[in-house]
Amino acid sequence: MEKRSFLILFPFAAVIVMLLTSCTEIPYMVHCVKGHLQLLSKRQPVEKVLKDPDCSPQLKKQLEVSQRIRDFASNELFLPENGSYRSYADLERPYAVWNIVAAPEFSLIPVQWCFPFAGCVSYRGYYSIEKADHYARKLKGQGKDVYLYGVAAYSTLNWFDDPLLNTFSNDPTPDLAALIFHELSHQLLYVKGDSAFNEAFAKTVEREGVLRWLEKYATEEEKTLHWHRLRREEDFMALIGQTRQELVGLYAADLSDEAKRQRKKELLETLRHRYGELKRSWGDYPGYDRWFEKDLNNARFVSIDTYRRYVPAFETLLRQSGGDLRKFYALSRSIAELPQKDRHLHMEALLETTEEGRSLAAAP
Repeated sequence: MEKRSFLILFPFAAVIVMLLTSCTEIPYMVHCVKGHLQLLSKRQPVEKVLKDPDCSPQLKKQLEVSQRIRDFASNELFLPENGSYRSYADLERPYAVWNIVAAPEFSLIPVQWCFPFAGCVSYRGYYSIEKADHYARKLKGQGKDVYLYGVAAYSTLNWFDDPLLNTFSNDPTPDLAALIFHELSHQLLYVKGDSAFNEAFAKTVEREGVLRWLEKYATEEEKTLHWHRLRREEDFMALIGQTRQELVGLYAADLSDEAKRQRKKELLETLRHRYGELKRSWGDYPGYDRWFEKDLNNARFVSIDTYRRYVPAFETLLRQSGGDLRKFYALSRSIAELPQKDRHLHMEALLETTEEGRSLAAAP
């Protein structure tokens, strides 16, 4: 799977407050506080790192590029201008956090976790793979479908200045730009308790921002490579959407659990077969192979749906704004201020105006 395609960079809104509403959550909250403070303690200003004689040429080059991207984010995309991504931290591990997504065996409605300030989200993050794996096993023991994955970065929603991390600082330039644009978008607009709205908004800004960055700085070859990448991503999303709708239909059917379980297995095997055909049409491009290496289950579909469902709706809103990002942000904010039920009705109506959206909107 391509590293930036679906959110291996999915953000985890760090809960770093000591407002504890449940005794059973105290150990988890303490873990989050300690993990985030340890991350912050490793920050160094980018300028200081660049002057360090021990800074490798590759890291120096990436940090210099990151600062041009950071300037572009505020100057050209009108994203917040602050200290985020003006510092660097080496965590000495491959991911910033590990996220868990879960869903019932016969449902694509995700399990929700609720926290002070961040609201309810459809993922739960850990700074330790061991702790994440322990909790994932607990959920599996309850009969839930579970997806555990590493996350390269997250946003603290402007509570702190988020640093550049070793977990993504060596990414190709379009990927690095996408991450910075995505996370800064969360600082610009975030609706408490609405992951689907928040992630799709950030994904839309990310995609538009990368296109504008490439248009200004990339070669024609780099633009062509990015276009092919977007096409593969859309092909993959269509493939996943097809199976998702089939699963929704199955779960709504009047069948025994055993019959549903068998049919679910068949549908997921069919998905693997369809992917093989799609991969051959790409000339055996292997970028999404990793997505299929782990067990396929409902949580895998939930994780994609959370981040992508409303992207076509936001892209429609951007077109209605004439490509003017300031107008787009204002329209998005006006929708964000609606009660959640009305907000989702508005987004579903926007989805109906696009072919991709009509396909997504057909599945709850």
